[in-house]
Amino acid sequence: MTDLGAFDVLVVGAGVNGAGIARDAQGRGLRTLLVEKDDLAQGTSSRSSKLVHGGLRYLQYYEFRLVREALTEREVLLAAAPHIIRPRRFVLPHSPEQRPAWLIRVGLFLYDHLGGRKVLPPTRSLDLRREPEGAPLRKEFARAFEYSDCWVDDARLVVLNALDASARGARVVTRTALVAARREGDVWSVALGGAKTARARAIVNAGGPWVEEVLRAAEANSSKNVRLVKGSHIVTRKFWTGEHAYLLQNADQRVVFVNPYEDDLALIGTTDIPYAGRPEDVAIDEDEIDYLLGVANRYFIDAPGRRDVLQTFSGVRPLFDDRSNNASAVTRDYAFDLDAPPGSAPILSVFGGKITTHRRLAEQALKRLKPFFPRMAGAWTEKAPLPGGELGAPDFDAFVAALPKRYPWLPHSLLLSLARRHGARIHEVIFDATSLDELGRSFGAGLTEREARFLVEREWAGSAADILERRTKCALHMSAPERSAFAAWFDGLGQSP
Repeated sequence: MTDLGAFDVLVVGAGVNGAGIARDAQGRGLRTLLVEKDDLAQGTSSRSSKLVHGGLRYLQYYEFRLVREALTEREVLLAAAPHIIRPRRFVLPHSPEQRPAWLIRVGLFLYDHLGGRKVLPPTRSLDLRREPEGAPLRKEFARAFEYSDCWVDDARLVVLNALDASARGARVVTRTALVAARREGDVWSVALGGAKTARARAIVNAGGPWVEEVLRAAEANSSKNVRLVKGSHIVTRKFWTGEHAYLLQNADQRVVFVNPYEDDLALIGTTDIPYAGRPEDVAIDEDEIDYLLGVANRYFIDAPGRRDVLQTFSGVRPLFDDRSNNASAVTRDYAFDLDAPPGSAPILSVFGGKITTHRRLAEQALKRLKPFFPRMAGAWTEKAPLPGGELGAPDFDAFVAALPKRYPWLPHSLLLSLARRHGARIHEVIFDATSLDELGRSFGAGLTEREARFLVEREWAGSAADILERRTKCALHMSAPERSAFAAWFDGLGQSP
């Protein structure tokens, strides 16, 4: 039995919400333990549409508070992590069969002004018959609107939150599930996987799709429920020129994003389907693939077909159950439920939320714990960069442009990949290397032995998939033999002297 010790707060679940809460709590002076039953971001938080966005379509459901908060957070997060978050322009072709142009104009006017936009450029109208953005589209789409949002490496956003929490003194333990928790007065006594134990004055249940399992393990009650909705994506080769994305309206009033992905790929999604199975078993259905390809084919001249699908992934969104009949209309806002009988230790459960609002969600969670920790420090994360975000340059492009002076021997493609993943921490990865050979074995797709070991030693990577699929996206660019060779190398790490 291993006793991890006594903490103020135990956060269960290291998706984006849990990692964000752990970071905020530790930064306020609370001794924090973050536990995750799998890898960081292994669930929903690595299976998103990878956007930091206001949620344009939520305006049709009158979710103005959520949209305002998300729009404000875009630029807060962009400033905190400019290496993994970058601006992107979205082209919305006008389809008169769906929403009238005046309604879209009104929505985009609100989108431009609700959140106090300062950095991102405003909306503009496009004549698709003249502008290059219209080249890949079918000729019946003659008009479009272009607006701003941001792209994010979702899994790395979670890792960076966990890294910052750890750097400030939090304990981060992966592959360790909450087995049971019982109240002993104003303290939780907790049994964890791997024969570990801990004590905490409060528990934050950020279990995402497993939030109700955590409640059962703690024998706690909640007046709220989670509603599971499956969102699936497909990956194909990129079939247009330019860095812009497309937002496509469909006849069922849903929208589908078509995003540039990993330079030469396209990410198409997402679906919204009620889900009743185990979150671990989620997978795309053939009907979902047909749906996404069908929407793309309606708009694009050379849309991908079934044989062009290179990869698929699905995630289970743990939405707050607002009793909506339509899965697409279920709120993307978040809610909390506090179980704190008099004289007993509290458990705060998180329902819903989205990547864009994770930092504000963390602030609101700590606000609800304030009565139990009256000496807790105030909010601090709004102006604080995430690890690697302190570029020391006006922007990411300027940061990258200066790197060859320090590493003239490093190929530009590898330099750019490392900079995108690690930002200012690139110097910690390269460390004392002065040649490509000193970075060790090359596994393909820009992944070297030096970086792989760094991810194991510094970022809790515990399997080949942790590195290839979440810490990097190298699996998308490696051949099957390359992936197998890397897995064999990784399996041999534990046998190394």
